[in-house]
Amino acid sequence: MSLVDLLCSITTGSERRRRLLTPIILVMALSLLLLVLSASLFVDRVLALRPLLPGALGSGLGTALLVGGLALWSQCIALFRGKGVPVNPPRELVKVGPYAWVRNPMLLGLWVAFVGLGFLFHSVSLVFVGTPVLALVTLMEVKLVEEPELERRLGATYNKYKADVPMLIPKRPAPRRFR
Repeated sequence: MSLVDLLCSITTGSERRRRLLTPIILVMALSLLLLVLSASLFVDRVLALRPLLPGALGSGLGTALLVGGLALWSQCIALFRGKGVPVNPPRELVKVGPYAWVRNPMLLGLWVAFVGLGFLFHSVSLVFVGTPVLALVTLMEVKLVEEPELERRLGATYNKYKADVPMLIPKRPAPRRFR
């Protein structure tokens, strides 16, 4: 059974199983994030890298990026109405708010928040290595697992959304025409 088949069987399976797996997946995701953060800070120390934008400039930029990234991420979570991703997604495609502009705003928010953490911690490794590696890993998961599962589960609805809304670079949605 492929990973896509497994994810599809979970997301379309019983509510009980989805509720049970959601915290497990959440712990795994948080562990990955903590690993990236810890490893980046460790590399900075071991290699004795100079601080990235030390002082108020780095802290201010880091705070702005962290708050902005977390705000976007939080708005996406709120739109999912308490459903966890990827094993307990909403039953219908969310196409409002930031999802009208880009297909993966939750990831964009996460990446921006991590760059913000990098500036807050003045970490060269977190900004230039850890966050790009995190972005690459999450993009691979989206392309290899999440999108095929959405195509299978939502069919033409997701394919139209995918054709209309860019994956990562936000694009202003077409205005709605009322007849």
